[in-house]
Amino acid sequence: GVAFLRRDDRRPLRAQLRDAWPPSSWQPGTETDASRHRVTVPPGERRRVTTRLRPTRRGDHRSDRITIRSYGPLGLFSRQAAHKVPWTVRVLPPFTSRKHLPSKLARLRELDGRTSVLTRGEGTEFDSLREYVPGDDTRSIDWRATARHSTVAVRTWRPERDRHILLVLDTGRTSAGRVDDAPRLDASMDAALLLAALASRAGDRLDLLAYDRRVRARVQGRTARDVLPSLVNAMATLEPELVETDARGLTAAALRAAPRRSLLVLMTTLDAAPVEEGLLPVLPQLTRRHTVLVASVADPRIARMAASRGDVDAVYEAAAAAHAQTERHRTAEQLRRHGVTVVDATPDDLAPALADAYLALKAAGRL
Repeated sequence: GVAFLRRDDRRPLRAQLRDAWPPSSWQPGTETDASRHRVTVPPGERRRVTTRLRPTRRGDHRSDRITIRSYGPLGLFSRQAAHKVPWTVRVLPPFTSRKHLPSKLARLRELDGRTSVLTRGEGTEFDSLREYVPGDDTRSIDWRATARHSTVAVRTWRPERDRHILLVLDTGRTSAGRVDDAPRLDASMDAALLLAALASRAGDRLDLLAYDRRVRARVQGRTARDVLPSLVNAMATLEPELVETDARGLTAAALRAAPRRSLLVLMTTLDAAPVEEGLLPVLPQLTRRHTVLVASVADPRIARMAASRGDVDAVYEAAAAAHAQTERHRTAEQLRRHGVTVVDATPDDLAPALADAYLALKAAGRL
């Protein structure tokens, strides 16, 4: 924040200024030093006071007020006034998974045939013919072209391009659960940003839908250059809603947003109750028209609990963790039986795992 002070009186202004912002606008313990300023303004002059913010939470941060306390010549008396200011700072979600982008782009270049020879199975769009070499899939032999030449000809394929991806963020109560001291929704956002960056480089179109009982955010029809800034801006103000997600409403909204065949990436939970009671009954409506991928944030603490031993409490914790893991694996298997690709990973691994799943679907021609 920046404030300007002007002194029109004959005496200098000696004052203390407080620039009030929400507590999350600074690192813990630094609010007092960062928000308070001592300033002296000589008569007829102007001074600029700058407040440096270091937010710890994303979203819109609104300034409350500026309070100025001016002191008399001897410092015995003071006057104080507060001024409302219409200042807002939008803090964007962090893109910590950006570090994985170079390796995923290298894999994408391999699929596109820029650094390796294309083979059968690498997509479904026909590219060209080449001579057969030992190890090639015999199903890729073009017998008509072979009959016209003296050598065996093999078809090569390139990954599909210009495919549509609909990314659906479940913002219901399960997204509010904290994993590694951050909401599950934040880890889903980070994974969504890596997928968006990768898909835009791959020539695919990506839209966003955030939903619980109504649409919380929507991004549609953006170009490859604009999609990432649009996603970041749309997700900045999203917060989990402490309500049960309406699976039927989510399905209807997704089908409206993706009228043609698309890759539907649903960022939600793998907890048994929400999936069995909410998602599974409506899943056939989605899989009938789209390729569906479900991505979920796993809690690394469960794995640590499952491996703990040493005393009675640790054994009980291990048993509870093993039961939770079994339920989660059973839920994932139910989704796979419906043809759904499932990605279940910890917050640090979710983004690269989701990107790998996207590249695998692209290589297999399932987009």
